[in-house]
Amino acid sequence: MIIKEKPTCLTKAEIARKLGVSRGSLYYEKKIPSKDLQMKEEIKKVTSKHPAYGHKRIAIELGLNKKRILRVMKKFDLKPYRRRVRKPNKPDDQNKAPAIYPNLIKYFCPIRPNIVWVADFTYIGFQSIFIYLATIEDRFTRKIVGFSISSCHTKELVCGAFNNALRAVSQAPIYHHCDQGSEYDSIEYLDLLKREKIKVSMSRKASPWENPHKESYYSNFKLDLGHTDQFETLGELINAIYQTIYYYNNKRIHTKLKMSPQRFIEQYNLKNKLTRRQLV
Repeated sequence: MIIKEKPTCLTKAEIARKLGVSRGSLYYEKKIPSKDLQMKEEIKKVTSKHPAYGHKRIAIELGLNKKRILRVMKKFDLKPYRRRVRKPNKPDDQNKAPAIYPNLIKYFCPIRPNIVWVADFTYIGFQSIFIYLATIEDRFTRKIVGFSISSCHTKELVCGAFNNALRAVSQAPIYHHCDQGSEYDSIEYLDLLKREKIKVSMSRKASPWENPHKESYYSNFKLDLGHTDQFETLGELINAIYQTIYYYNNKRIHTKLKMSPQRFIEQYNLKNKLTRRQLV
């Protein structure tokens, strides 16, 4: 009589020990790859609408952790539309002559709109010419409250932006900060500020870091606008400039605000309205 031996049955714990893995891994089906693929598609949807968004703004848009977004973007090599190259400061940049007017807002943090306006202009190359864009930004809300476009960088360009801001906001700021270029140092422009009893603040010459909000704005603005060779006519470019400013004010998430400037203003006004009701 032949007695057959029963096959040896190993427990899950023994199998895991032999394989050098945890027992739980024999039951768990990894979900991270499929979740990452799903997250990849969500990120691509956001970047299709906002090409210049990095992982921080994408995380705010999706309401997710920025580290998770960054991990998935690195995994699938997802990058913003275009990256800026930061130019290092030259050794003698810190040894500049003082401005005609001192920098009054260097350590200043406004607590409401229309306390500090910052101004600057930039050039935009198009075919064989340049056009110039001057903007006025409220430092508290980060909104572009006024702007002007011209074929020349003159006092009329910057005066136009300031007057445009006054018409839009109907309330002058306490401080106005800009660089000390000839356009902002002109008698006509300074007279506008004096007329509104605005305190003048200026950066030192060749010191763009003393007006960082405007430097940051124009850097992002040109990313959002894209290459100008995509436009066939000057009219198309000017229309795109208007749309890009509207996009910045109303739709683009500002990293510091965690929302667009216009939405920030709406929430600020609503909060103040509720506070006044409670006081009454």
